[in-house]
Amino acid sequence: MKKHIALYAIAAAALIAVPALRAQDAAATNAPAATNAPAATTPAPKKHGVPFHGKVTAVDTAAMTVTIGSKTYNLTSETKILKEGKPATISDITVGETLRGSYKKVGDKLNVTTIHIGEKKKTTE
Repeated sequence: MKKHIALYAIAAAALIAVPALRAQDAAATNAPAATNAPAATTPAPKKHGVPFHGKVTAVDTAAMTVTIGSKTYNLTSETKILKEGKPATISDITVGETLRGSYKKVGDKLNVTTIHIGEKKKTTE
């Protein structure tokens, strides 16, 4: 009789242990995949960038930079420059002129995506 009780106890322990071991195996198998997934708190990149505006304090056509106040913005081959709604170049930008646009921060650089030279025109209806 004691052998039967011991045998039932071992069988019961085995039945309890098997599902627990399978759950551990499944968790271990899925763990690497879960760590490769992007974090849910990672913000999506901004489509148009961060807006800026102000009066130009310096222009360096050789370095392709424009300074507004204490910030220096880098112009790239991708920068879209407009003056009065028409395409323009960095040589069209002068000190004291008002600029507005947007930039994206790449490392420690502020890369301009768009620049509008001159004051924003007010629309009348």
